[in-house]
Amino acid sequence: MKIIDSTTYFEEDLMMDLRFNILDPYVDEFIVSEARFSHSGKEKEIKFDKKKFSKFEKKINHIILEKEPNNIIKKDKLSYVEKRYNSILRIKEQRNHISKFLSKYSPEDFLIYSDNDEIPDLKNFDLQKIKKDVVIFKQKIFYYKFNLILPGIDWFGSKACKIKNLKTVDILRNSKNKKYAFYRIDALFSDIKHQSLQVVQNGGWHFSNLKTHEDLHKKYLNDENHSEYEALNLPVERVRQNIENWTIDYDHLAKKESQEKFKKVKLERIELDILPKFIQDNREKYIEWIIK
Repeated sequence: MKIIDSTTYFEEDLMMDLRFNILDPYVDEFIVSEARFSHSGKEKEIKFDKKKFSKFEKKINHIILEKEPNNIIKKDKLSYVEKRYNSILRIKEQRNHISKFLSKYSPEDFLIYSDNDEIPDLKNFDLQKIKKDVVIFKQKIFYYKFNLILPGIDWFGSKACKIKNLKTVDILRNSKNKKYAFYRIDALFSDIKHQSLQVVQNGGWHFSNLKTHEDLHKKYLNDENHSEYEALNLPVERVRQNIENWTIDYDHLAKKESQEKFKKVKLERIELDILPKFIQDNREKYIEWIIK
């Protein structure tokens, strides 16, 4: 049984370097899906280069999505809702592009999907012993620096299943993070509500927004996962101030429909001992991304 780690890429070499180094002892192959367009629809050059990660080059499958989805809304002036709808379709297409390259694997092989900044902790976890259809990794969230944590929030990012149980990668990604009872009729007819589910406690790390404030601002305006910044029209200076002050402009505990979701939340500095051993052993290499 092989373990295949898959993710999408948008100029995140720092995260790719971490991903390959941390997961290499446990993963047989990596799949990196890159598109010729951003989530906002702008054309972009292909930037991922396997040669930058020569130690892992033989394990890496770099796949390229050439065309946008056929069902995006096309007109001269799009509303905010239409822009977000198109962004969601683009990232969905980029994720599902991975599915087209799985035919060479066994139905019993395990596929892990994570967004680029989510890294599952596989050190004390044996996927080959799993009997459930879907595995979800419960992770901690870090912002801006490796040791700035968002307290009180769990993140269910990385998700896995055997290839024989995979419908699409995007469906796997959107799987609900709780087990549904056998009598739940809605679960029987749902692709994302599961009765056969295992949640991995201490399941890894979500290193969100490890970028300079300029690069972060660029990301926010091109990423469907950060539509709050487009909605608030936040300037690049506000992003810089948030990094300096250890704050974010989004409350994960607030209801999505509430304006309270846009209030400032304070991050906390933590010790390095809960981070991956690779970061602890190479702290000088990543000194720029560690708060002293």
